[in-house]
Order: sequence, then C-alpha cells, then structure tokens
Amino acid sequence: MAKLRVGLIGGGGPGNFFGGVHKRAISLDASRELVAGALRSDPRAAVKAGADYGIKGYPSYLALLEACQSGKESLDYVTIVTPNFAHYGPAKAFLEAGIPVLCEKPMTMTVEEAQDLARIVKRKKVPFVLAHTYTGHPMLMMAKELVRRGDLGEVRKVEAWYNQGWLATALEKTGQQQASWRTDPKKTGLANCGGDIGTHAFMAATWVSGLAVKKVSARLNTFVKGRVLDDDFNVIGELANGGTALITATQIAIGYRNDNGVRIFGTKGSLEWHQERAEDLLVRRGEVDEHYFIGAGLSYIPDTVKPYLRVPAGHHEDFFEALANLHQSLEWAIRRKRGEKAPAPFAHPGVEEGLAGMRFVAAAVASSKRKGLWTKV
Repeated sequence: MAKLRVGLIGGGGPGNFFGGVHKRAISLDASRELVAGALRSDPRAAVKAGADYGIKGYPSYLALLEACQSGKESLDYVTIVTPNFAHYGPAKAFLEAGIPVLCEKPMTMTVEEAQDLARIVKRKKVPFVLAHTYTGHPMLMMAKELVRRGDLGEVRKVEAWYNQGWLATALEKTGQQQASWRTDPKKTGLANCGGDIGTHAFMAATWVSGLAVKKVSARLNTFVKGRVLDDDFNVIGELANGGTALITATQIAIGYRNDNGVRIFGTKGSLEWHQERAEDLLVRRGEVDEHYFIGAGLSYIPDTVKPYLRVPAGHHEDFFEALANLHQSLEWAIRRKRGEKAPAPFAHPGVEEGLAGMRFVAAAVASSKRKGLWTKV
C-alpha cells in the first residue's frame, strides 16, 4: 500500500518541541510520510521552516488547504501542532473539506468551538484523533482493556494526576516561548495548568475507566505572583456510576517533570500506571501484586493492543512510539474507510473526548470561582 501523505500545521518555530516529535512519529512505521506544511504564523518563516524540514512549505494553513482543493497538493490527513488558540480554525477548515485531522490537545479554546468541531465530524463522517500522547502507551491501552472487560469489577474510585515543576517561578517573564503562550489567556484559554496538563489527568481518569465525570468541585490556584491563570489545579468529581474521581495537576511541584499517572479501584481489584515508568502496568488483586510489562509476543497482551507493539519484551517503547500509535490509529481508520485492509483501530480519544475535556475544564473554572461549589460538567 502507498504511504499516507501527511500535512503539518504549526511546529516549526524556534524552541518548538512537538513539531519534531510528530515528524518522527509520522515516519516511524514507514507507512506515512510528512510531505507538506504551514509550520509558522509568519508566511515567509513558514515557507522557510518547510524547507528546513525537507517538505513543501506553505505560507498559511489556508494556502495549504487551497492547494489540496485545487489538486496541486494531495494530503491524506493533517496534524495540528499549534498553540491552543490556533487549533480550531485549521481543524474546522480541513474537516469541512473532508480531510481527516489529528489535533493536539486541548482540542479548542472554548466549549462552543469544541461543539462545532463535534458537529462537523459527525456530519462529514471524517476521521479525527485527539493527540493525548499518553493514551498511545500500550500499557495504558491495556489498562483500558482490563477495565472494559471487567477484570477490576465495578469502578468505585479513580485517581489521576500530572505533576510538573517547570512553572514554579515566573519563567514566562524571561521570554521562554512555551511558558509565554501557556500563561497568556488569549493564547491558552480559560486555564493554564488545567488546560495543558489537567486535561491529561482528566483523560487518564475517564478514558481508562470508561466513565464520564458528571459534576465537579474544584480549587484552582495561582501561586506565582503576577500570573493571571492557574498553575495548580485540583478537582473532585462524581463519576457517571456514582463513583469518585480525584483529578489533580500542578506546575509548581519543584523537582517533578512529567509525573502523569492513574489509579483505578474496583470491586475485584485495582490497577496503577505511571507515565515515567510506562512499560510497567501494576494490577493488585488482594494478596498478590501483578506486574505486566510491555512486549510483542507476550500472551497476556490483549488482541486489540498487539498490533501496536513493535519490539520484543525487554525493550522499551515510550513517548515517540506512543504518539506514533495515535497516528497509526488514524491511518488505519482512513485505510479502512477507503476499503483497504488494515487492523481495527483502537478507540483512542477523538472529538467527543475533546468536547468532554473542554466541558470539564470550563466546569472546574466555574466551580473554583464559586469557592468549590458543585458544578455540572
């Protein structure tokens, strides 16, 4: 089968982290290739950044879309790696044109924008994947499967967290690019910590458990003087089945880097997963603790996860591979829609999960403003 041709929107500026990560993830399986992009907001810089990437550079995402619609360019899907405020525009434009999208999280700036994208995806029936990278880790995928098939029984409580320390000081005042836009409400939205990494904790809690959060009581803090948005995010939630969710995130935990994880407590057992030790899934059934390690060919790996494993047990598959798995899911969805032979894609987060994440953040912000008043999601 021919490689899928992929376009990239954003990701080309100096100091950008995720553009190069997606570039590598796209090429990892030799079944997709990055061929074109609008990598920066400045038109001339965007064209130059394309040349630096070794692809066709376009001055804007609208110019890239026009090239696709006129037949000058052919893309099978686009990947959006811009700051939050620049997700909605290109996602809407390409989805309306019938071109599948893989979009970085959070999906949009507002609930209303997220609702609009959800309507377009439903109406146009266009494949869409939300790039919560950690959901691509095979052992977190396995955790979801264990819960889905009832190995833990009924879920009673979920704890999910994401601890970082990089914004424990006013880093944005130094001009550091990643800090500057994340702490600017015009570019990041209602919440900094909540939108940036609180959504990862939310996704771990809800996507793995399979349970929605119905209402929340939240406390958002801004510890660094002069900062407008939150740098600490704390939520207690009620799950759809009446269970409890504790969802926390912070960017002021000095010494912490990317401490993301989830615990699920059920009537038959519990499980625990840590992103910084991603190859190990811990399941507790009472007297005996069970450690499941990643690896192709291991009998306990669910059939739904096996197609995503690339190397034998004893070798780590981690961040790049996890992101590549999200690209893999979108690729397989596209190929199957065309009638090509491909494995069934795993149920990675999509537009509905993106909408749920935006509703969650909005409800948490509203609750915190009312001193933790219980608020419907």
